[in-house]
Amino acid sequence: MDGHNLCQTPTTYRLLRLEYLLGLLVAAGFFLAHLAEVRWWVAVVLFAYVDVIGYLPGALAYHRSPDKRVSRVYYVLYNTMHSLSFQGAVLGAWVLAYGWEWALLVLPIHLFGDRALFGNFAKSFTVAFEPVPHPSVQSALRDFATVPWHEAAAR
Repeated sequence: MDGHNLCQTPTTYRLLRLEYLLGLLVAAGFFLAHLAEVRWWVAVVLFAYVDVIGYLPGALAYHRSPDKRVSRVYYVLYNTMHSLSFQGAVLGAWVLAYGWEWALLVLPIHLFGDRALFGNFAKSFTVAFEPVPHPSVQSALRDFATVPWHEAAAR
């Protein structure tokens, strides 16, 4: 929410997801408007590679792990592959090497879709790789949602 309060309430989280939904709709609109010009093999490969490298290895390790702990490497892979900065660099490199093409819109469509539709943002090392409520976060949210800042500051 700001530099001193690095957390979201359910309402601010939904508002953030709504912003990504707008980006998703714009990118998808341009993609659909130029559907006949899309090179499908490029679109499929670019859409899939984000999760093939950034999500599937960690998800498999998580589901195979008896205690559900996975190496931090999987978090770094996820966060890197799902980074707008990293995928923007991939998109820019593609444009420099091969020129612009409409298939490139699958990169923002994938990232905006993950954020808007599934609520997935960067993964912290302190939470499970797959979404599981963290008891400390749940407790903080209960306080955060019911105790105004001036009352909490007076404690």
